[in-house]
Amino acid sequence: MNSITDIRKWLVQFRTIVYTKDRLADLELMEDEMREAYQMGMLNQEMYQKAMLILLQEKSALSDNK
Repeated sequence: MNSITDIRKWLVQFRTIVYTKDRLADLELMEDEMREAYQMGMLNQEMYQKAMLILLQEKSALSDNK
């Protein structure tokens, strides 16, 4: 995973679409979904860490723009 788009595509594989019209809420929901997928063993540690880093960076960039 290298981008938010990759995370969204990964989630869609499992019929999970995150779109609330609120970018921060979307990022937090994706974070929750990725955490749950990792706990269920659907993601290896490396993919999970990359996804969480991407989400953290996006949340940081969003807060910097406000």
